[in-house]
Amino acid sequence: MPVTCANPALSRHDHSTPTIATDKQPSGHRIMTGEELTFSITRLRFDDDYRPSDTTRITTNFANLARGENRQENLRGVLRMIDNRFNDLADWDNPDGDRYGMELDIISVAMSLAAANGLTAFPIIEILNTSIIDRKTDKRIAGIVGNNFSSYLRDYDFSVLLAAHNRDRVGFDTPDGFGDLHGCLFRHFVQSDTYKANFSKPPVICLSVSSSKTYHRTENRHPILGFEYRQSEFSPTDEYFAKMGLKVRFFMPRGSRSPMAFYFSGDLLGDYSNLELIGTISTMESFQKIYRPEIYNANRTAGTRFRPSLTHQDFSSTRIDYDREERSRLGIEQGRFAEENFIKPYGQLLSQWSATQAPKNMI
Repeated sequence: MPVTCANPALSRHDHSTPTIATDKQPSGHRIMTGEELTFSITRLRFDDDYRPSDTTRITTNFANLARGENRQENLRGVLRMIDNRFNDLADWDNPDGDRYGMELDIISVAMSLAAANGLTAFPIIEILNTSIIDRKTDKRIAGIVGNNFSSYLRDYDFSVLLAAHNRDRVGFDTPDGFGDLHGCLFRHFVQSDTYKANFSKPPVICLSVSSSKTYHRTENRHPILGFEYRQSEFSPTDEYFAKMGLKVRFFMPRGSRSPMAFYFSGDLLGDYSNLELIGTISTMESFQKIYRPEIYNANRTAGTRFRPSLTHQDFSSTRIDYDREERSRLGIEQGRFAEENFIKPYGQLLSQWSATQAPKNMI
């Protein structure tokens, strides 16, 4: 099936916001159907020539790396880290440690409503698709889609809505229906013809563990994913992803410093091959060493009881530039953009639709 590509204009360099094409304001007096909501995707190769496209959120982590005078050095550094980690884990029939190479494609997803509802395109999701190059057999092996995850609507939920809800409140709480719309839209995308035409398996999202939770190592050990950890309680991120139809398990692969959170549907250990899992581990662990070196490039390994901390000082630098402060600041700006251009004009209509969908909380 051919995929048509939307191109909302978002400049990485001038911090401008996307231009959203509209025809007219939607009516809030009727409930739309799922057929009125469609998706399109664009693909962009993440390599040492990568420059963020107009569809890329400026807070997306890999876009942050492609900045400044050291942009190409940054990109070559992280790609080298990914390949080296892949070959370290895929060490069978690989005596020289260089049999495999990785290719990464950035998948940008735009959502459209039928013309009668006004919204022509909105950049809703951005994920990564991995591919594995076997240099011994000269074959290209499909990897896992998902890995990294970013979303304007998620920026709104966490940086605007949640922050406002907890302002001047004693303790932490989430508002009623928090994440319902985002979860419903994500499930609709994964079930869509566009997704099925491009990807053969469900997505797996791999994120950092929460610095507010404690993790306990179990006796369960997977040959690739490593030791499984259990957490003290579910985090707001876990609950948010559960509304997207995704369960969570925590594993620390061989040679890692900390467990990672794997969000998935189906059977994480049975649905994906060893090479597919290694592709996700090597990609996301390399990014996390850059984004959160205090946890993932620490000079000590997580023990049987582990509480991650971003204030931990005993860690090694990857010497790859990453502006964490900029990412946090722009996350708020992009959340406000989503509020003005998506939530206010179309939120009521979409919420009415999402309320008709069967809930799929996986926790």
